[in-house]
Amino acid sequence: MVVVAAVGGAEGSRGAAAALSCAGSGVETAALLVDVGGRVPRPTLIASASAHRLEERLAARLPRLRPAARGEVCHLSVAADEDGLAAAGIAVTVARGGVAVVHVAPGHLQSMLDTPAAPRPDAALLRADLTADRALVALAVGDLLERGLRVAVLKRRLGWVAERRAGFGALGSDSGGLPESLVRRLLDVGSR
Repeated sequence: MVVVAAVGGAEGSRGAAAALSCAGSGVETAALLVDVGGRVPRPTLIASASAHRLEERLAARLPRLRPAARGEVCHLSVAADEDGLAAAGIAVTVARGGVAVVHVAPGHLQSMLDTPAAPRPDAALLRADLTADRALVALAVGDLLERGLRVAVLKRRLGWVAERRAGFGALGSDSGGLPESLVRRLLDVGSR
């Protein structure tokens, strides 16, 4: 599981989370994108069979929430509180075998890491503007590395078209999304 958050005033972490989930999707397995504190997603007209299967499993396990199959990804929004983080943990368990990406607002990253029922990340992607927040990024990266996470920093926001396509679960690997080396490091592709 990969957690994605912004540092300081950087924008574009939600788009980066969506792009990472698209990069982790495949024909047989849909990725899960959980947005902590985000708005409830709507399904798209076109979604893969694997995204629909994951949507059905999530709806059965979390009947009060509304998962949505969007392209090759299944989106889920949870509240930014302890119950929402527990629901995110359950959703990540349901999506086992596929990539799970959890997007959190900067103010909720520490609470997610410290909440026992929240999902346990293996890696973290930080969207940051290094010219404005270099010291804050260094502190955040240091804390995440101490926790044993693989960490990457996205220094530039994705383009508008790439963010929109990723939000629909339809961002291909050659469509201006995340750098391939960053995706490999976060998803630990070399060890699979």
